Amino acid sequence: MNISTNAFYPSSSPMASTCHKLILQTFITFLLMQTLTAQNSNLFREYIGAFSNGVRLSDVPINSFIDFHFILAFAIDYTDTTSPSPTDGKFNIFWDNTTLLPSQIWSIKQANPNVKVALSLGGDTVHGLPANFSPCSIDSWVNNAVISLTSIIQEYNLDSIDIDYEHFSTDEATFAASIGQLITTLKNNGVISFASIAPFEAVNSYYSALWRDYASVIDYVNFQFYAYDATTNVSQFLSYYDKQSCMYIGGKILASISTGVDANGLSPANGFFDACTVLKKENKLPGIFIWSADGSKADGFPYEQEAQKLLAIPYY
Repeated sequence: MNISTNAFYPSSSPMASTCHKLILQTFITFLLMQTLTAQNSNLFREYIGAFSNGVRLSDVPINSFIDFHFILAFAIDYTDTTSPSPTDGKFNIFWDNTTLLPSQIWSIKQANPNVKVALSLGGDTVHGLPANFSPCSIDSWVNNAVISLTSIIQEYNLDSIDIDYEHFSTDEATFAASIGQLITTLKNNGVISFASIAPFEAVNSYYSALWRDYASVIDYVNFQFYAYDATTNVSQFLSYYDKQSCMYIGGKILASISTGVDANGLSPANGFFDACTVLKKENKLPGIFIWSADGSKADGFPYEQEAQKLLAIPYY
């Protein structure tokens, strides 16, 4: 049965006009929400090199049916000394660069066309001290960061940067402007092709400020769900996921676990992959990332294999 609003109100009446506007607004809102809703993809990402335990890119199993990103952890704008100090955007290498060499990156990409390699900035600590985001000014930090990171990225044939600052000596607006301008400049210069951020609950005020002004240049949100308590269950994890989807609306928010000792968050034993299956059935699993290959090495990377197998399934 086809019922028109004109059956009740003449097309020229104010009531008809109001009804038509409401219908149009509802339809536009529906289309917008469909656009902003994350969808499934086959992206797997893994941090590597933070603990200098000799793990190599070639140690990690790679499923050829997915997109795979290694993320080198970390480059930090601090001096590499026994008493490290901030360098105002002049980045130095702090990952295991005696093992993770430019030649290894070239080789893994040649052998696996589905692999890209990113570089994470910041992290938790530098030689046991908090790795604070400490710019002297926005302009000086951005200029120094663009120069130093361009050199590292080109030397190591990298594709992307990931933002993982967890401590701050400045306000949210300065962080947002500095990081946003850095990502924008590196993209405009053709130095990187994509970028990600790695927030968690305690630092959401900084990253939400960045997202608010620069969401258009951020491709992935590596939310650290493993920062939640180790007693997290499937229902709680899904609730946390929905909460962060509202925080970073429109973002591709990856599910995550931590491996190795002292891992928190929802573990595989307690249902992590069950939660991922629920998200995938609802068409809102843009990918999975693991912290880290260093922690997984001793056990032979079982969760990396399981995550990639799940992501390789095209649909349910």
